[in-house]
Amino acid sequence: MYRPLPDTVTIAPSTIDGLGLFATQPIPKDTVLGITHLIHTPPGFETNADFQYGLTRLPLGGFFNHSVPGNCHIRQDFDAGVLRLVTSRDIEAGEELTATYTHYAP
Repeated sequence: MYRPLPDTVTIAPSTIDGLGLFATQPIPKDTVLGITHLIHTPPGFETNADFQYGLTRLPLGGFFNHSVPGNCHIRQDFDAGVLRLVTSRDIEAGEELTATYTHYAP
């Protein structure tokens, strides 16, 4: 069965902006939480006019908030055509998951 969020994450009100992603249990550093975006425009090609920034945002990508520094980062996997959210350090239960936006300004 498809689950848009991993079992370790939930969506809740954020003090940063609107809703955010929060850890429901401790999450170790370097955990791949899932796919945030699909890439429609490979590097070196013109932007695909049908998709803003050449990306489609998925549920996981729609709810993590911007922070500098974030406690997560985006790992680009051009071979698979996806961006993934990965923890940059150990995350505590109840902590909001954030990353630094790089494709557009918050």
